[in-house]
Amino acid sequence: MDTLSTVTGTTSFYSRKTILLTSLISVGYLLLSALLVGFKTDQLVLVGLFNALFYLTRGTRRFIIGFSIFIVYWILYDYMKAFPNYEFGKVHIASIYHAEKDIFGIASPEGMVTPNEYWRLHSATFLDIMCGCFYLCWIPLPLVFAVYLFYSNRMQFFHFMFIFLLVNLIGFVIYYIYPAAPPWYVQLHGFELEPHTPGNTAGLIRFDQFFQVNIFQGLYAKGSNVFAAMPSLHSAYPLIVLVFALRTRSIFFKVLAAIVTPGIWFAAVYTSHHYILDVLAGIICAAAGILLYEKVLCRKYFFLGFLQYLNRHTS
Repeated sequence: MDTLSTVTGTTSFYSRKTILLTSLISVGYLLLSALLVGFKTDQLVLVGLFNALFYLTRGTRRFIIGFSIFIVYWILYDYMKAFPNYEFGKVHIASIYHAEKDIFGIASPEGMVTPNEYWRLHSATFLDIMCGCFYLCWIPLPLVFAVYLFYSNRMQFFHFMFIFLLVNLIGFVIYYIYPAAPPWYVQLHGFELEPHTPGNTAGLIRFDQFFQVNIFQGLYAKGSNVFAAMPSLHSAYPLIVLVFALRTRSIFFKVLAAIVTPGIWFAAVYTSHHYILDVLAGIICAAAGILLYEKVLCRKYFFLGFLQYLNRHTS
């Protein structure tokens, strides 16, 4: 009897082996997290949610196993705090700023400015609200769409999830190869490196101030690394959703993804969280991940067999 069969509940729902395995995984995750990034209540919430859904019903067990790739992403992102990328390579601050200005610079009375600087000088309440709403979609949209795929096309769900993970892994590798500061860093600190700079809401603060909330301030306080602006994974995620939405019959997700995707791209620049170069890198990252997955990985016999195995044990 193999491990996955036990975990998915194809034998005994509350078998001793299943309980032991999930308990070891949960405790191991909490201990490793405490060692690497320190104990946080978020970790208990994650463990509690996983175990609650795993043991509630067979349906919720299949659901949380299917979505475990999102959990892997969250854990990897969180653990990046333990290994700051600025310790592994030169942080690009001035070079990317000047490249942005040279390629996409906008003429102004003060001379050439970057698109981020232009929009910082020409912000508007309507754009603040619109961009805040778009930015709030960067994780909920992939999650909601994944739920739709889980119940409508299980094999497409697995393709979507593995591409999502692959694109993140590509992005994380680039973060360490090419550490880069976001536009707001230059606006606040210039071109000097200050390694322990905390996350910043940048232009999104205007959304919080308008609605008198603490949404983005709370989110960016938990950021793993300030110097991970290139590529913009914010820009990659909705593109993955759009590509998969176009393969479905859902008019709702096709229209939603077609609106949100360019909306997030614009918001990333408008709010000074990313340069246009970062956004383009995110688009290329998503395209590369999709092509690598579909043209290489999915042509491997062992991987196709693994997907079919997962499909059988979560259906």
